[in-house]
Amino acid sequence: MNTAQIDTTQDPSSKTTGCEPVIVINNLKKSFGPEPVLKDVTLQLFNGENLVILGKSGSGKSVLIKCIVRLLTPDYGTINVLGENMSALNSKALGEVRQKIGFLFQSGALYDSMTVKQNLEFPLRRIRKGLSENKIEEKVIRALKNVGLADALNKMPSQLSGGMRKRISLARTIVVDPLIMLYDEPTTGLDPVTSDEISLLINEVQKIYKTSSIIITHDIECARATADRILMLKDGEVYTEGTIADFEKSNDPLIKSFFK
Repeated sequence: MNTAQIDTTQDPSSKTTGCEPVIVINNLKKSFGPEPVLKDVTLQLFNGENLVILGKSGSGKSVLIKCIVRLLTPDYGTINVLGENMSALNSKALGEVRQKIGFLFQSGALYDSMTVKQNLEFPLRRIRKGLSENKIEEKVIRALKNVGLADALNKMPSQLSGGMRKRISLARTIVVDPLIMLYDEPTTGLDPVTSDEISLLINEVQKIYKTSSIIITHDIECARATADRILMLKDGEVYTEGTIADFEKSNDPLIKSFFK
């Protein structure tokens, strides 16, 4: 890790000081054929924080979070989530840990043949078995209200704008009350105003649902709005980390290319 450009000493009042990590990654490596994508990544996500992982396209950001939930299998290293070694879990135990993790995909991944209501009910019926119909409806409406789209209950995804689809995807993710949120480029493809709204929603989710989050992005405005801490990847390795203030005052050429 490059620590010459940014002072990563934790302030005594920092929210990560004294907090337990909910994700611990050590020496993570992942290649596709002869091409290494992640070379030796070590990081922690602390309870209650928003960790932004910043980097150019191809730096390994999305591969990293897919390894966290074992959508991809690492070649080397360990990933512990909520105290569980993800590589050592059988399919049942892996499913139980995944139920505590919300994953917002770049595409949103809504089911086009289902209404908004049905999209939100689907994970509840799979993950929170035993809930009454009244409780399911209550949780669906609460999640939609929390993303500002309570009136979209009976709409089809095809009737929604790109920003609305992103909000509904977020509602579907939070409806099961995850402990950890993973956001994969949450503002990609959105106009600046809608991007700002999504960034504010990420902070609202953190407050309302007490989540710990990793936010993968190359959008500096999203990073500015959401980050408690930033970690930068370069060529599959941790380049440096710090606060938004640390990054904005850095003279490092790579960092300055982001923070123009």
